[in-house]
Amino acid sequence: MEAGHPRIGVIGLGNVLMGDDAFGPWVVQTLLAEYEFPPGVSVEDLGTPGLDLLPYITDLESLVLVDTVRAGGAPGAVRLYRRDDLLKHPPQTRLSPHDPGVKEALLTAEFEGRGPREVLLVGAVPEITAMGVRMSPALRAAVPLAAAEVLKELERRGGHPSRREAPRPPDIWWEPGGSADART
Repeated sequence: MEAGHPRIGVIGLGNVLMGDDAFGPWVVQTLLAEYEFPPGVSVEDLGTPGLDLLPYITDLESLVLVDTVRAGGAPGAVRLYRRDDLLKHPPQTRLSPHDPGVKEALLTAEFEGRGPREVLLVGAVPEITAMGVRMSPALRAAVPLAAAEVLKELERRGGHPSRREAPRPPDIWWEPGGSADART
């Protein structure tokens, strides 16, 4: 592994212009506002990278993804999926260039011998995925739960974040009013 390359990656995925699909970016912005991360831990909002996800996951030891998921349960229910859960079914046809391409990127990195050994997807069941820049109350309520799962995984993997002495509001730039309206 190259010097300075992160060992652990936390990646928020989602389209901030599609209602609850902003969940991944929202969780990442919340984490960045409330915590400092040690060297070796990268925390990024990638939006909708499609197959461009590959360079962000290559050579990581551990990967934590945050996104909405198609799953049973009430809107806002948080679901955890490990690498084997994500890869037990073959990739489906991508319906748009904005689909995150998670399975494809994981399989490609693995084929190259450069995939993360540990993978966790922290997902939430969406309520609204139509055009719009407001997340539903159910998904807003799930943000702290998902953030706690990410922090728990970082601790488990040795990427010990520390709470900021002066947390700031998350930078929810896509919603009207930006950060000031985004306090969860």
